[in-house]
Amino acid sequence: MNIMLFHSTYGLRPAVRAAADRLRAAGHEVWTPDLFEGRTFETVEEGMAFNDGIGKEELLRRAVLAAAPYSERGLVYAGFSLGASIAQTLALGDEKARGLLLLHGTSDIAESAAVDELPVQLHVAEPDAFETDDWLSAWYLQMQRAGADVEIYRYAGAGHIYTDPDLPDYDAEAAEATWKVALGFLDGL
Repeated sequence: MNIMLFHSTYGLRPAVRAAADRLRAAGHEVWTPDLFEGRTFETVEEGMAFNDGIGKEELLRRAVLAAAPYSERGLVYAGFSLGASIAQTLALGDEKARGLLLLHGTSDIAESAAVDELPVQLHVAEPDAFETDDWLSAWYLQMQRAGADVEIYRYAGAGHIYTDPDLPDYDAEAAEATWKVALGFLDGL
């Protein structure tokens, strides 16, 4: 698979590169665009402030430009938290998208969004302050209405970005379970 993997609001940190290497080791081609142009952050607040300064439209523009040279190949869009929301937006707008792998995040869905049984897999903590139960229920129904084939995996007790070993939310058991399921998802596409 050809995978476009977007970083979180923390920026393109070592954990994102390690995830890309893990995917490459499983036989996938992976790109990790740096939407923050080299900036990384130690706290979610710093990253969100920087992200707000860039603006959603500019961030999406950067993501589209990063994906455009590869989209003809049929990409699997993937991302962490903020990057997952960006991946979701791009996948729902790309008729050649092969799949969508969301780690720790989702995004609003346009009323007009329509896909043809796009395989979608979401991995989130339970509970997650950024992905509440009510939000996830509504999101799931909207994704189904749009035509996506959605699987959701919840990890009780894990923190928001539990796959990053350099963050306080890290949960080794949940991270390994996530990667095992996610690699199986990608192999099945």
